[in-house]
Amino acid sequence: MAYSTWWWIMTGVLVALELLSGTFYLLMLSIGGVAGALAAHLGAPLNAQIVAAALVGGVAVVACYLLRRRRPGDPSARAERSVNLDVGEIVQVDGWNPDGTAQIRYRGAAWTVMHRPGTAPRPGPHRVAELVGSRLLVDPA
Repeated sequence: MAYSTWWWIMTGVLVALELLSGTFYLLMLSIGGVAGALAAHLGAPLNAQIVAAALVGGVAVVACYLLRRRRPGDPSARAERSVNLDVGEIVQVDGWNPDGTAQIRYRGAAWTVMHRPGTAPRPGPHRVAELVGSRLLVDPA
């Protein structure tokens, strides 16, 4: 069997594995497999095919990583109102502790709230932005 056939089989296997796992990086490696197959079709020796596949696949993986890292992630499920009905509710904070937390009564129970980093804690009404463990992350309302 020709080297190009092996490259196409490997590319197909990588695409199938990507579909099963959902790992986008395997799709980038399959692009490297396409580069190896094209090099084989052009008559390049095996070591040149391997180098072409490794370079193209490696560059694609690094580019994908850098693009994903630079883009902000999806909002946390803890901040979704459809997941947590406390998100968006207004709570009253009477005073803050030196560690940046406060104790409040909410829904008939004692809760610990913390303010979002970068905001100055001040007493008054606050909107629940997210549930972090058993604490409420709040923003000034």
